[in-house]
Amino acid sequence: MSRPLENVDRGILYLLQQDARNTTAQEIGETVGVSPSTVRNRIEQLEPDDIIQGYHPEIDYEAANLPLCVLFVCTAPAVERTEFVEKTLGVHGVVDVREMLTGRRNLHVEVVGTSTEDITRITDALHELGLTIDSSEIMRQRRAQPFNHFFFTGALDDGAERED
Repeated sequence: MSRPLENVDRGILYLLQQDARNTTAQEIGETVGVSPSTVRNRIEQLEPDDIIQGYHPEIDYEAANLPLCVLFVCTAPAVERTEFVEKTLGVHGVVDVREMLTGRRNLHVEVVGTSTEDITRITDALHELGLTIDSSEIMRQRRAQPFNHFFFTGALDDGAERED
């Protein structure tokens, strides 16, 4: 169930998206205008509320000797779409599955492999699950950025009361 986010929560989320691993509660607190303990308390509330669902490293698969990264755009039966997500994640080499709301082209599946044999095996496994592969594209690069529209208004003025 969703809940409204306060300005402090929005600031924390924005800063965690930028670099969760190398940003301290102290640094976040200084930016959003609260103490580090308030930052930690807020994060401890955001996690069980499923607003923060995890912290994931961004991996350069090519540097990790997995040179082939392919995006499959697939169609699953609309009423079974969610079950297909879980089944697809069970295929060795699948690293990301995105469920779309549309009737066709409703699963986007990112896979990695070291050879065309890996990609063929994954393709066959997706077909065996009952997915229709509408297209496949070799990905050259993927870039992500933090969602910057949490409408965080910045640190509190010096004269304002700090939240602790």
